[in-house]
Amino acid sequence: MTAVENRPTDIPEMPRPRITERRALGMPGLPFLLLALLVLAGGIALIVSGAGARSGGHGGASAALTICGALVIAADVVMLRGLTQVAPGQARVCQLFGRYQGTIRQDGLRWVNPFTSRRTISTRLRNNETEVLKVNDAYGNPIEIACVVVWQVADTAQAVFEVDNFTDFVAIQTDTAVRHIATKYAYDAHGEEELSLRENAEIITEQLSAEIAARVESAGVKIIESRFTHLAYAPEIASSMLQRQQAGAIVSARKTIVAGAVGMVESALARIAEQGLVELDEERKAAMVSNLLVVLCGERAAQPVLNTGSLYQ
Repeated sequence: MTAVENRPTDIPEMPRPRITERRALGMPGLPFLLLALLVLAGGIALIVSGAGARSGGHGGASAALTICGALVIAADVVMLRGLTQVAPGQARVCQLFGRYQGTIRQDGLRWVNPFTSRRTISTRLRNNETEVLKVNDAYGNPIEIACVVVWQVADTAQAVFEVDNFTDFVAIQTDTAVRHIATKYAYDAHGEEELSLRENAEIITEQLSAEIAARVESAGVKIIESRFTHLAYAPEIASSMLQRQQAGAIVSARKTIVAGAVGMVESALARIAEQGLVELDEERKAAMVSNLLVVLCGERAAQPVLNTGSLYQ
């Protein structure tokens, strides 16, 4: 399934990016640095030659050599401004008179057009942890929810030119996606066959990642993972919901106990009849079933009463 097919259908359609990243034109920086040093040495040699010609009485030649040497040194210094250091996990976005010229991703020393401006963009993994948000779930119950998102810049050109501040953009869109997801699902399904934030966190966080990715795609950001870090009922209803959960747990436990007790009684009656231990009429079977269920389902240990008479007295 492609990324387009995984895109959530209930979020606003984001504008398509107008620009994509491309590699900036340039060359390795170390060979250019050696060449620039040689040119600098040549310019200094011209100036020294001009000074020698002046002392020899050749004023015109001296001035020409000195001017040429100065121009060579000035041009060399300007070209040296094109040297750019790029650290691992970083990229440089180059602009010339406002136009995008390309991105330097290769780490080390590179040379590009010296008249370009170069903005440093981190391409390392980043974490964005939301604050604890108070929202209403699908049933209208107020809950508290927070998540952490792992992301990184995938397209530096889109991150710089498509949004004002891509870090703030990711933070705001993450908050929006968390609020949207929280209102689509209930905190607890209470035994019903539907997704809930508490019981189906893995599935819902996958949907959260897909929604955040769709929201920040135009900013050149790639979502690696998202996880809920905080999920709870709001304080004003927390005690009531805790009682409801406890009651549900008690009912579920009672259902299991009764089902097991009925099975044990059925097994006991079947074995008595099979082995012919005693003949029981319907009234005595009912009494036996009642007594066994009381013993098996009771919360306290049963107090036995010994019958010293006959079975029917």
